[in-house]
Amino acid sequence: MSSTADEGASQTAARLGFTSGQVVQEFGYDDDVDDELRASLESVTGTELVDEEYDDVTDGAVIWFRDGDGDLTDALVDAMTVLDDGGPIWVLTPKAGRPGHVSHSDIEEAATTSGLHAMSTFSIAPDWSATRLGARGRGR
Repeated sequence: MSSTADEGASQTAARLGFTSGQVVQEFGYDDDVDDELRASLESVTGTELVDEEYDDVTDGAVIWFRDGDGDLTDALVDAMTVLDDGGPIWVLTPKAGRPGHVSHSDIEEAATTSGLHAMSTFSIAPDWSATRLGARGRGR
């Protein structure tokens, strides 16, 4: 990659809010994930992504999720198991019109069921959208 491409990849990963030294847990890895995005996350954090079996505290989670992957609520609960308070959870889903697309309403429903809420969604890679989930604030 050229330095311009490296900077673009780093900016993409930085959009997810991760910084140097953070531990990011990855769920749902398969052969269709965006390898450039994964590499840029590792470059920005300076650490390799840890897998679903990791059982120490993490600073954030990335969940690659496709229609047919099972129950998103279960995946979110699994991600929260070792997540540090306030750490972001990003659900990465195939864009509309691509095989495995998951509707935003399905993501919102799973988030609500697991005590989270969808905060923002944007295109993160050629075939993938990213939705940030956060903890629900307490009522006033």
